[in-house]
Amino acid sequence: MSATHALFETASGYALFEIVQAEEIGNQLKEVQDTVTDLARFGKYIKLKSFSPFKSAADALENINDVSEGVCNSNLRAFVELNLSAAQKESNILGVADRNLAGSIKAETGVSCASDSFVNEIIRGIRLHEDKLIKGLDHGDLEKAQLGLGHAYSRAKVKFNVNKSDNMIIQAIAILDQIDKDINTFAMRTREWYSWHFPELGKLVSDNVQFCKLCSIIKNKSTLDSSKLDALTEVTQDDSLSNLIIDAAKSSMGTDISDLDMINIESFAIRVASLAAYRKSLYDYLVNKMNIVAPNLAALIGDIIGARLIAHAGSLTNLSKYPASTVQILGAEKALFRALKTKGNTPKYGLIYNSSFIGKAGSKNKGRISRYLANKATIASRIDCFSEIPTSKYGEALRKQVEEKLNHFESGAPALKNADVMAKAVVEATKDQENYESGSNAQTNTEPVNDPLVTPKKSKSKRTTDELDDSAETSSSKKAKKDKSKKAGATPKSEKKEKSEKTPKSEKKDKSLKTPKSDKKDKSEKTPKSEKKDKSEKTPKKSKK
Repeated sequence: MSATHALFETASGYALFEIVQAEEIGNQLKEVQDTVTDLARFGKYIKLKSFSPFKSAADALENINDVSEGVCNSNLRAFVELNLSAAQKESNILGVADRNLAGSIKAETGVSCASDSFVNEIIRGIRLHEDKLIKGLDHGDLEKAQLGLGHAYSRAKVKFNVNKSDNMIIQAIAILDQIDKDINTFAMRTREWYSWHFPELGKLVSDNVQFCKLCSIIKNKSTLDSSKLDALTEVTQDDSLSNLIIDAAKSSMGTDISDLDMINIESFAIRVASLAAYRKSLYDYLVNKMNIVAPNLAALIGDIIGARLIAHAGSLTNLSKYPASTVQILGAEKALFRALKTKGNTPKYGLIYNSSFIGKAGSKNKGRISRYLANKATIASRIDCFSEIPTSKYGEALRKQVEEKLNHFESGAPALKNADVMAKAVVEATKDQENYESGSNAQTNTEPVNDPLVTPKKSKSKRTTDELDDSAETSSSKKAKKDKSKKAGATPKSEKKEKSEKTPKSEKKDKSLKTPKSDKKDKSEKTPKSEKKDKSEKTPKKSKK
């Protein structure tokens, strides 16, 4: 059956249209689709049955958020039930554009819903002529409502994840990388520019920032004397180097320079030095943000590399959704696709190559440690993304685990198990959470809180898991022994104990009379006759006993 009504959600409210007549079979034809654009012909297809306006802008935003998520809220449910009564539910079919919303309306109200191409064509025509089909609205009311609701909806979506301000990290690391390139370029330009006047300074001072600061202090080399020794020492942090600079200025082979040129060189050197100072403050800001947004990832792999991973993925949420194999080669996409195209070796690492763990590893272990590090980075990013209270205990535990794994690759020393490491990290993180919450509960609650996440219960659960692991290992070993005994023909000790508990004393005596040789012979001979002979030989011994 085709839809008899159509639900249309506007920025001003909900509208319900009754479908009077429509071409369902030939709705894909061009002639039929062209009738949608003609109001005179399309107006004969449908008729406005009811319109429910929103009470306020906040109410409109709440309803549109529910519609976008496919949720039938109380307002929409009341609107549908009011216009489509219980007696008409079986005969009427409501056309809805969104399939998720259609399923939600059917579950809440019991009204049959449809969401197909026929409904989409009807709603397309309603959307095209909505200002003329909905009566009681002045010209331009719908446009104003759409503009205001669009701004409010976008603002609400942007503010949806306020605590995880990973966008600040993405912008900060991008600016930091750009500033590093600019400082390098500007410092090289300063060296070339000032070295025409004082070439010996470039050989004495290798640091670019120090060179720019010294240019602004020395200025013209002919005016440099011992009176500027303290200012030079403040920059170089070395008295002997300052004296060498003064001595080199007296015997310099550089050309003379005019005062106007020196003013330009000095101002440019000051700009480069100030840019380096801003770079340092921006780095401190990035470290602070990483400790708030992704403390475990920063503790594991470092602030800069962690921020680059987040920026390359687009957000912390996207990074947490990536598998470890993707995180491992994140940043080496060009090399990966080139290797796939040429059928060569795929890259072993991407952005995580700059980690200190890969630098410490030997050449044969770089791929292995990068795979292991990517696995732990994935765990850390997921903990950071979905945890409510930031803590770096998990990242510190994972970093220690990676260090032990690196030692295991190099020297063969045994590494800790992941379950043991994470169990300790959970206990420490729980303590931090209790200390964090105790600040607010200290004044009101004097008794300890019976929280299922406290330390004793965590350690208890850890013991039970270890016992379960031990029991699983013993049971598996027992099964293996049983299988071997079945093949070899010998009964294991566990079966003997069980049989000794269940069998009477007479059977124990009979089984004690068995010799292992006879058992082997008996069970090696699989014919039932040999078993009957053995039993016949055992029966007189019972009577003797």
